[in-house]
Amino acid sequence: MSNSLQTVNIGGLPVTPFKSMEQAVKTICSDSHILPGFAVAINAEKVISASENPEVKQNLLLGTLLYADGIAVVKTIQKKGVENSRVPGCDLWKELMLKAARTNKHVYLLGAKEHVNQQTAEKLRQEFGLKSLTRRNGYFEEESLVIEEVRTIRPDIVTVAMGSPKQEQLITKLREAHPDAFYMGVGGSYDVFVGTVKRAPKVFQKLHLEWFYRLLAQPKRIFRQSALFKYAYKHMTNRL
Repeated sequence: MSNSLQTVNIGGLPVTPFKSMEQAVKTICSDSHILPGFAVAINAEKVISASENPEVKQNLLLGTLLYADGIAVVKTIQKKGVENSRVPGCDLWKELMLKAARTNKHVYLLGAKEHVNQQTAEKLRQEFGLKSLTRRNGYFEEESLVIEEVRTIRPDIVTVAMGSPKQEQLITKLREAHPDAFYMGVGGSYDVFVGTVKRAPKVFQKLHLEWFYRLLAQPKRIFRQSALFKYAYKHMTNRL
């Protein structure tokens, strides 16, 4: 990661603040440039998990570009006097795919089930105009073959939809084989993109309440959402 990129310490994690989605995309991808590295989305739940579990923190710190995916993290950065905006990971991935199509970058699409991966690739080609694309689903037996494929193809952007911490651990190995690419763990973004999983309605997105929508849809998440209360306390008492 370029040394010119500012970071803000949030609970021991160096988060890069972006004023807009456009700035984030331009930082990562331009007509002639790809930022080598590994992007990791940061939200309140991850900050609290990292503070309570050294292994989680170590896993998150594998990333070279940590960005504020959660509105709570955005508010804490603002409280520290730094202007920034929320950069939802799913939206960042889509904007990067659009930019990759416009700048003729090669994308390696890795992860998810075969039909989801295939539909994602087809939609990117047809709707985004992404011509330079290689794909592989997330159900492979030989990890070494994937690593060798990335080493051989040398894509510009590699996005991995395999869930945490598996996707981060694989990306770390892929970066050793091909360090010049930009890598991004995208979780369930492919599923959302092709409609097999529904994202929160636009009104929840605009109000930054996607977490609340997920809680309404899956009440069992209340135990995970306890991290939000812990984060709120630390935010209000300046302990982040």
